[in-house]
Amino acid sequence: MIDPVFSVLTKTTNLYVDPAGDRYRVAIPINANIAADTIGRYARNGQGERIALIHEYPELSTRSYTYTELDDLASRLAVSLSNLGVTKGSPVVVQTAQSPETAISHMAIYKLGAIVVTLSHLAGPDAFAHIINDCKPSVIITHSDYWDSLRNTASHLKCLKHRIVCGTPELDELSFDELLKASFEEFEPTITATEDPAVLMYTSGATGSPKGVLLSHRSGHCYRPTLNLVYNLELDAPASVFWTPSDWAWSGGLFDLCFPAWQHGQTVVSTNRRFSADWAFDFMARHQVTHSFMTATALKRLAEVANPRAKWNLAMQTVCTSGESLPREILRWCEDDFGIVCNELYGLTEFTDMIGCCKRLFPTKPGSMGRAFPGRYVAIIDENGIEQADGVVGEIASLLEDDPTLILGYWGNPGVPDNLKLGKWLTTGDLAMRDEDGYFWFQCRKDDLIKSAGYRIGPTEIEDTLVSHPDVAEAAIVGKPDPERGTAVMAFIRLASGVKKNDATRTRLQQHVKNNLAVYEYPRFIEFVDSFPRTYTGKIKRDLLQQRAASYSKSE
Repeated sequence: MIDPVFSVLTKTTNLYVDPAGDRYRVAIPINANIAADTIGRYARNGQGERIALIHEYPELSTRSYTYTELDDLASRLAVSLSNLGVTKGSPVVVQTAQSPETAISHMAIYKLGAIVVTLSHLAGPDAFAHIINDCKPSVIITHSDYWDSLRNTASHLKCLKHRIVCGTPELDELSFDELLKASFEEFEPTITATEDPAVLMYTSGATGSPKGVLLSHRSGHCYRPTLNLVYNLELDAPASVFWTPSDWAWSGGLFDLCFPAWQHGQTVVSTNRRFSADWAFDFMARHQVTHSFMTATALKRLAEVANPRAKWNLAMQTVCTSGESLPREILRWCEDDFGIVCNELYGLTEFTDMIGCCKRLFPTKPGSMGRAFPGRYVAIIDENGIEQADGVVGEIASLLEDDPTLILGYWGNPGVPDNLKLGKWLTTGDLAMRDEDGYFWFQCRKDDLIKSAGYRIGPTEIEDTLVSHPDVAEAAIVGKPDPERGTAVMAFIRLASGVKKNDATRTRLQQHVKNNLAVYEYPRFIEFVDSFPRTYTGKIKRDLLQQRAASYSKSE
């Protein structure tokens, strides 16, 4: 169906109406290259003196890079990488966190038609060895701050022939800074097709070993309409400044902030400082950040600060959030206390940007995921692939035949992954309900659904209700084996500052859920925690909480 609310995007982006039917489509060119479509675009079109990147160092000094400077440095590095044997299709690992070196490395690798393998600076030896053994790169670009703990592991990985180190390299390693001195006068970037591989991004490994998700140069084009929506149609707003606390090794940091900002000629600020609420507000005020991508976890941390605009001179206008469902109390804080627009975006790494919000075009319903975004067909289906009516809970799915965001496959296993297919659908593993206004309401992961005494209970609305209580900073709900009910509801709760961890608090929170939801949904077991186990992308490791719940012995 053609939803007229999205028609503005047909004038400002590559969204168009399919002349053969009543569908929106996303126009994708034959040739594309992430470097040419972002930094290179402005370096070549006479706007190269725009500031592309400002990096803040620990002592608060900064270094700015224009679009032309970043493009030139990337060409120099591309020449050096080519001399090391990197060619079209070669995987090159980049482990340099949020930094100018990461931006330069990405653009250089794309210029060669090679593949960036993103590696978090938080990756330990086991995850590092798994990724290297899986994709077998001959080159890694890293930093001595992270590399020191991995050198011993790397010595056993024979495929790694060249170790390029920022900071302090050892004798058998190459200096990143030295490689930037290469002459690039005769360098010609490789022409890449839209479907050529560009990024290999390993899943966080919340369940099982990390899988390598292969994305193409198509990505910058297929995300363009939807990212314009979640940034509230402000990607072209003059003098905008973009920042994310998310690691640039993750799709949220790269594809949801850096690449769209650079695609629109904006300034990105970066830093490697450890995140905390007070520091983040200081940083945003210092750099007059206007737009950000933040996970729900980061926003929950910020929301522990009341009325931040009374304490900091903030320029923030719009935040895009993704990765986890946003509790309605956090949305209320964003709008009322922080004074910003907060638009949610939903998708998987494998196919994304399916559902979301754009407050400029349609109202937000607190607690909902938003509406289906244009450019594909999104539905709720049952276990047999039958599309469900509004008001019925089922699995979120997208039509397989026309999803423009679909990955090229997993590393070593090209094509549509079998685990995502159900007939004509791409399945997400997430349960939701669509209301009569077209808004989707997240329930839970299929694997997280709690079946207790005959009731089917989704964790999300219980978590949402708990977070609405002033005593609660963050909550996670899991099922606990129970001889009477089969499974009982258990809550892990991080309390607000100053709240006592005692039975009186436990009873007060249980009663709060009983008063606001059905009695059968209240958590019969509550454990207070100081922090949650998380993947490096910030998602709570629910499998570890389920293990803790299984051994929890305190009665209700």
